[in-house]
Amino acid sequence: MTITHIVSALPGANSHRPSVALAGRMLPPGDIHMGLAQGIAPALRDFGIDPAPLIRMAGLRPSLMDDMAGTIPLSVLGRLLTLGVARTNCPHFGLLVGKHASPLSLGMIGRLMLHSETIGDALRAFVSALWVQGRGIAPSLSIENEIVLFSCSVSPSYVESADQIADGSIALAMNVLRSLCGRNWSPVEVLLPRSRPADLAPYCCHFRAPVRFNQEIAGIVLAARDLTLPIAGADPVMKAVLEEKVVRIPKGHGAVFAADIRRLLRARLTRNRCSAEEIAELLAIHRRTLSRRLKGDGAGYRAIVNEVRFEIARQMLKDTDLPLTQIAAALGYSEASAFTRAFRRWSGQVPTAWRAQALKAAAQASKHIGVGRNRMCGET
Repeated sequence: MTITHIVSALPGANSHRPSVALAGRMLPPGDIHMGLAQGIAPALRDFGIDPAPLIRMAGLRPSLMDDMAGTIPLSVLGRLLTLGVARTNCPHFGLLVGKHASPLSLGMIGRLMLHSETIGDALRAFVSALWVQGRGIAPSLSIENEIVLFSCSVSPSYVESADQIADGSIALAMNVLRSLCGRNWSPVEVLLPRSRPADLAPYCCHFRAPVRFNQEIAGIVLAARDLTLPIAGADPVMKAVLEEKVVRIPKGHGAVFAADIRRLLRARLTRNRCSAEEIAELLAIHRRTLSRRLKGDGAGYRAIVNEVRFEIARQMLKDTDLPLTQIAAALGYSEASAFTRAFRRWSGQVPTAWRAQALKAAAQASKHIGVGRNRMCGET
């Protein structure tokens, strides 16, 4: 069944649609809004832990975490979450971080969502603004047979603690939706691209809906009728004021444009087999224009598709228990053998060997962080 995308746009892709920027500028690739990261300090304090030492270990000044308009590299956020998991010994630390977020954590776009007319309007604003506010996250909104999927993909997917970032992003999105729909609202189900945890209670408690693990993408499934729900307390005058503050971002060129294409593919590749013609149509440009603009980054469309497939493959191999046949199918391969050959070209290893090596490295890194944590505890 074909999925009709309600929103799937890049900054400046459609000249009539404004994009939101922080401080009137486009974020560098890999940077995201501080919103999710601001939940790290309160989540640590819930465990009785001073967040300042961990924030410094990740290479940041603790005062930066209070900047509502600030940004943070996705790699640094991943490092912070890795340290948080080790320090708290809590495997669902990212979920707890996301639980501390609210629409106001998203700054201006969060306020615009609160004053949107309907849930659908708010989600469309969220998705289109996140393409600019969160260049390390690839959001998407799609509908099929009266079912809506809102998804957030970490890009690049092999960043440290990608599973924790996905947990936190979906927990944040759930808080936003409940702020708009009402505290008693619950989704149809929640999808998470991570292996099934030993303790399901924290996930069931927060989402209050079936949670499916080992998925290709992180997402919230809701009924299409929910998109028409009005938002209580929305002020059309305030909405107009906020929309006036939205800054129009020029189209990206060269490396920026290519990075945005990668993010767009990251959000769609496991749900659709995206041809260059389909991507060009989404961007309202000609296929030849797409190729010409990608030349600024010295890359061809097919090469970018393979790079994104490699990213997704690594994430699935490392963070989920999915068998190779399912990973191959999600990436558009008819047989696992074809996927294995492609993965060997990309990495020099077969997928099973790469997975074993990645899991061993993750275990060693966790042990190393644990030693550092014990030393830090002994000093305090």
